[in-house]
Amino acid sequence: MPHIVSISSLKGGVGKTSLTLGLASAALYAGQRVLVIDMDPHADSSTGLGLPVTSVDIGSMLTHPEQYSLAEGVCTSAWNSIAAEQAPANVEDDAAGLGSVEAVRGSAASTALEHMEAGEELDRLVALLAGTVDDYDLVLIDCPPTLGRLTSMAWAASDRVISVAEPSLFSVAGTERTLRAIARFEENTDYSVGAASVVINKVRSTPEHSFRIDEMKSMFGELVAEPVLEDFDSFQRIQGAAYPVHFWPETSAQDFAADLSALYRGLID
Repeated sequence: MPHIVSISSLKGGVGKTSLTLGLASAALYAGQRVLVIDMDPHADSSTGLGLPVTSVDIGSMLTHPEQYSLAEGVCTSAWNSIAAEQAPANVEDDAAGLGSVEAVRGSAASTALEHMEAGEELDRLVALLAGTVDDYDLVLIDCPPTLGRLTSMAWAASDRVISVAEPSLFSVAGTERTLRAIARFEENTDYSVGAASVVINKVRSTPEHSFRIDEMKSMFGELVAEPVLEDFDSFQRIQGAAYPVHFWPETSAQDFAADLSALYRGLID
């Protein structure tokens, strides 16, 4: 069975989608088979993976589960051809072979699921994934930045939830809300999230950021994953080019990619 990991935050703008794409790139670089499910109606992960807009989106699949199987929505990421062109020189684990990234596209259609009756939707993603994801080593779910039906469905299907934070006052509060929400989710449903982690993102060398990092480590203890991720200015440009950061041709990305690989190994591998 693959690891199924939700990437969440109840505060927008902290780099949730960027972390999803960064971990997918790290797994691809390590020779793993990855499936990304874009549950965020903004569908930024889909854009960053270079997915065709003609594929069936996750909102349609979950709104009409009787009409679709998972295989009908899975499409190949543009990243695979990039990785293939650079292999084997840029592949971390020669023994693992060349990895792959496939994905199910997100779209605004998934917002319709937020208006369903409470409890009705929780098992829909679980059912969609059941018995059909064994060909993957890792499933990453990019959640919306809210605690609604879509996020609840993602958590129900996951064995780990990663909460993304940046070192700021409001993000610390948002992380605390996310962890409390996970606890309430487990109390009020039949599902249990196997593990939770906090990833600190967009770190700069300032006294305020150092203070907030220490604050989060004090508040959340061993849940805080290492290493923290520096604020890498070029990452938006890399994502805009629909390129996996580990295969980016400029050397400026190497340190950031190495941190993502270390984070991937510590959290998932």
